[in-house]
Amino acid sequence: MSIKQERCRIAVLDDYQHVALSLADWSVLDARATVTVFDDHLADTDAVIERLQPFDVVCVMRERTPMTRAIIERLPKLRLIASTAPRNASIDIQAAEERGVEVVHTGYTSAPTIELTWALILGSARNLVAENASLRGSGWQQSVGDDMAGRTLGVLGLGNVGAAVAKIGNAFGMKVIAWSQNLTTERAAEVGATLVPRQKLFQEADILSVHLVLSERTRGLVGAAELALMKPTARLVNTSRGPIVAEADLVKALRDKTIAGAAVDVFDQEPLPPDHPFRALPNLLATPHIGYVSRGLYQRFYRDTVENIARWIDGHAAARHPPN
Repeated sequence: MSIKQERCRIAVLDDYQHVALSLADWSVLDARATVTVFDDHLADTDAVIERLQPFDVVCVMRERTPMTRAIIERLPKLRLIASTAPRNASIDIQAAEERGVEVVHTGYTSAPTIELTWALILGSARNLVAENASLRGSGWQQSVGDDMAGRTLGVLGLGNVGAAVAKIGNAFGMKVIAWSQNLTTERAAEVGATLVPRQKLFQEADILSVHLVLSERTRGLVGAAELALMKPTARLVNTSRGPIVAEADLVKALRDKTIAGAAVDVFDQEPLPPDHPFRALPNLLATPHIGYVSRGLYQRFYRDTVENIARWIDGHAAARHPPN
């Protein structure tokens, strides 16, 4: 493809909120590229391949549409994958390298996810959805909410997000405990938390918040055995990745009311299937993976994406027409 003679074709995928073109200045690419935005999600591999056949550049939002080897190898025109955030586990980097497809990333901040974590904790503990529904239905108070002050916050994973969540727990007057495989007593103390054994974390937490990176080591880490250790008054919160918590086990615990409730923003399959039990459980507060979906972060994503694409086009043009 000659970037100088032909317009580069760019596909922007999974723009659910129809904001991609308004949150960045794509006009800087007008002379050299044509941008097509897709607001729907395709899960079928063949359908994704058919859609992306004409495009030189594919812009992916986090892990919404995986760029697998099966997809990359069947897109002969593909030259660049522009992904949001510093890493994207759903892109097969090796397959891209083998096909000569460059992969670029954007900046990121965890602040929106930290904020949503506490929105979910408080929304679940104070039964905000049910109380709002009651008011809208001409009713009044329906439940008694749970306090934060004096209760125990258990943090599973004390990285950047978990550490910030722990600090906010301290601000609410909570006792904060934490565990992860490589966590040290000193690191926990830095954020006002106490390192405890894994089993004790589940036994003592009134709110258990999950903040681990998904890996083979963490997949299914929270299952029936761990949920059985929790208090019947406890709540589980997951804004990290769905498969860290075994979905079937969580559904059973909520149905049997062996824990008081849960709040989740992430799922094994996204978008969540229409008939999934998570959509109907009364003691579950669920949001559609909006932890990172904030105006400020989206602006950063799309502005960095435009800059990355412009830099890539400039680089190809310079390579083909070096100065004399």
